[in-house]
Order: sequence, then structure tokens, then C-alpha cells
Amino acid sequence: MARIINKDTVVCMSLSARPGNFGTRFQNYLFEKLDLNYLYKAFTTKNLKDAIYGIRALSIRGCAISMPFKQACIEFIDELDPSAESIHAVNTIVNSDGYLKAYNTDYIAVQNLIKQNNIDNSTPFVLKGSGGMANAVIGAFYDAGFKNGVVAARNQERGAQLAERYGYQWVSDESEVAPSKAELIINVTPIGMAHGIEADDLAFPEAMIKQAEIVFDVVAIPVMTPMLKYATQLGKKIISGADVAAIQAVEQFVLYTGIRPSEDLVQEAAEFARAG
Repeated sequence: MARIINKDTVVCMSLSARPGNFGTRFQNYLFEKLDLNYLYKAFTTKNLKDAIYGIRALSIRGCAISMPFKQACIEFIDELDPSAESIHAVNTIVNSDGYLKAYNTDYIAVQNLIKQNNIDNSTPFVLKGSGGMANAVIGAFYDAGFKNGVVAARNQERGAQLAERYGYQWVSDESEVAPSKAELIINVTPIGMAHGIEADDLAFPEAMIKQAEIVFDVVAIPVMTPMLKYATQLGKKIISGADVAAIQAVEQFVLYTGIRPSEDLVQEAAEFARAG
């Protein structure tokens, strides 16, 4: 039997330049399984200020924030949780009686994945990207004790600022990095994302993927990006954006509802979300 939406239904949402189905399917699956009177819907906008103010005005309980709004939304928020303040990037807004507090569950997810994969913090890495998600990823690695890092970003202003903030090196192109400094490579750009103009491209050159020991792609859809497929063929250890998406999404669910689902239910929700 379908859930009935009524005047008491609590609404959550997402804002992204290119809305996907993962969060919508993930959150609504858990709402239904746990019999919660909640509804989640994805949106895009060309007026970020009014969209954020609408969260407050319409009593939207929570909002997931994706590219390219993770930093731009900060000026419209009442308070930043330490998870967002330290990296100056937001991926979750929680509305408590009109008071908007922002978090970054991407940061939390990457911290968890570093631990789960037992990545030694002496491992030198190259991170490609300089946007809001790059801030979350590099902040998590820095706080985990990684000292030897390189930020590869064509946008010199953002890339250099991001690298300088954490004491890492900045380069405009990843090909400038010596192989010995790229044992771990991390893509935090849209390269390889389904339906994008670079959907079929490798985020890093073949030579760097061959050299790396660990290949981490933050792109969540598809689960196996061209880079991860190639790395798998080479027998590399991989970490996918789908792993990040599931962990960060459940942390958002907890922030919205105050309920932490079982690991089995989270796994079910993630599999359901990826199938859509």
C-alpha cells in the first residue's frame, strides 16, 4: 500500500545543478521502511538565495546540497557545524523552527572510508578538483594526518588556495606530478559522471592509474566509472563515489529524522537507490 501524503508530512529536499535519483530513492526507501511520514524530492535552481530562504519559509526539514552550491549557499545559513566550517563547504542543511544549520556529511563519509580501507596516512596522494566536494575530501584526509598531498586544479585561484590552506602542493595539471607522489589518486571532478560531456573519459591519465596503488573516484553515478573500471582491470584497490554517497546519505537521514537505521537496512536502501 502506498504511503499517503498529508498536511503533516515532513518534507526534505535536495538542490543540485544536475539532480539525480540516488538521494531521492535512498531517503524515501528508508522513510517507507521505517513508516515515517516524510517525503524527499530533488530540485535544481537558478536562484539559490530564494531557494535557501524557501527552506525556512516553507518549513522544509532538511536539504542536501550538491554541486555547484556547496560554498555559495553559506552566506544564507544561520550556523555552520564544525564539519562544514572547517572546510568551508556545505552538503546538508537542517531547519529547526526556522533556524538553518549546515553540516558536511561528505567529510564524515570520507573520514569513515579512510578508516574502513586502512589507508596509511603516510601515503602520498594527488587530488584532482577544487570545488566544494574537493574541500570536504581534502579536509578529511588532512585531519586524518595525511601530510604529503598535491592538489591538481586548472582553476589556479581556487586550487592554490585549497592547497595552501592545508599545506599541500598545487599544480595546474596532474601530469606534472612525479609518479612517486601519486600512490593514491582521487578524482573530485565530474569527469566520468553519467550523462556528462566527459562521461566516457578517464579522470587521470592511464600512466598514473597504472602507477597508483589506490584509486578513489568520488563520482557516484555510475558506480563503476571509466577510471574505476580501468583500475579494477589492473588489480588496483578502488574506492567508489557510491561508497561515499551511501555513508553521507545515511548521516543526512539521521540529521533529518533523529533515527539511525540498521546497517542491513542502509545496505538495502543503497542497493535500491543505485538501481534507479
